[in-house]
Amino acid sequence: MRPLRAKDITGVWGTLLLPLDGGDAIDRSRLAGQLDALLAAGLHGIYAHGTAGEFHTLTEDEFDGVNELLAERCTAAGVPFQIGASHPVAQTALARARRARELAPGALQVILPDWLPLADDEAVAFLARVAEAADPVPLVLYNPPHAKTAVSPALLGRLLDEVPALVGLKTAGGDDAWYAAVRPHTARCSVFVPGHLLASGVARGAHGSYSNVAALAPAGSVRWYESMHSDPAAALDVQHRLAELFRRHIAPLQARGLSNPALDKFLAAVGGWADTGVRTRWPAAAAPEEAVLPARRDAHALVPELFSLG
Repeated sequence: MRPLRAKDITGVWGTLLLPLDGGDAIDRSRLAGQLDALLAAGLHGIYAHGTAGEFHTLTEDEFDGVNELLAERCTAAGVPFQIGASHPVAQTALARARRARELAPGALQVILPDWLPLADDEAVAFLARVAEAADPVPLVLYNPPHAKTAVSPALLGRLLDEVPALVGLKTAGGDDAWYAAVRPHTARCSVFVPGHLLASGVARGAHGSYSNVAALAPAGSVRWYESMHSDPAAALDVQHRLAELFRRHIAPLQARGLSNPALDKFLAAVGGWADTGVRTRWPAAAAPEEAVLPARRDAHALVPELFSLG
């Protein structure tokens, strides 16, 4: 697959979640079934090894095995894919990038090393070395809210200047001032924001999402994205109703301390589009099975557009 440019990275991308057996091993059959469902949903792309994919728990053999399945199925289907080569240890991330490059993904997602915060010069040095190892595959920088090193719009501009292979940013976004500060960079950097905030994000200049809404309803998330361009007011109304769903069913789980992988697996279970299960890898706690059906009822009542067949 050809390397992606910033202007190519748009829309709604879905992630692979890890279906686990009782011993915490990846169930490859269920993983393949999940990937088939994502490929059939019409997503703009698929990726592996974000936070929701529990990349931080994987052995190197597991990392390679998931990548091989993703690359084989997406290449055959002609669907763009990205591989998360992230790891909290810089040296391991570099080795993952070298191996993942051989599968010709459209881009590699990476985090900045995450035990200690980095100075700006160190962030540049890290991305430059990974870009050299990944060449010709470009990079997308994943900078979640819990990252030790927060990438400001100013630092993003420097990274884009000094690491031309950087073509995308995966971030939590921000307020109007943040979007205004990022806007000078968006011609050469795709900006992806959280799925449940995508309608307001697109209205302010975001290009798409590595989407938690795709975890809930893959095909519905694509239809919603399309409505952001055809009927922005209706798309914002869906976002408001999604916020109510999250207030009722996601916020209480967050308040209990559940992790983002647990929340995304819970959303997938609520959506019921694949057999992902809610189990997360030790020592992370899973969402309770008994919470799924009440959330499913509310999801279909609050945002029926995401589950319609049309």
